[in-house]
Amino acid sequence: MQVLVIYDISDNKRRFEMAAALKRLGLTRIQRSAFIGPYSSSIVSDIRNVARKIIDPQTDNVQIYPLTPASYRLRVVIGHEFSETQEMDWGYVV
Repeated sequence: MQVLVIYDISDNKRRFEMAAALKRLGLTRIQRSAFIGPYSSSIVSDIRNVARKIIDPQTDNVQIYPLTPASYRLRVVIGHEFSETQEMDWGYVV
């Protein structure tokens, strides 16, 4: 299983902090505000705890989706997939 984390965080500092935390937890960025990684109940708990410390619940949103291997294989990608190189090119290195 995989875990997909997407977020909409209005403040740049909090947004970069969330991205850095997700990377430290071993997730991989697949879009500017989307990360994926191996699913476990402990990783979901860690993501919840980190998100609660970082976000402003009045303005920000974090969503965590468990994905089965079958559902992940059914994803449709239109256009160029995000890569670590793009992260550096766009100033998203965290």
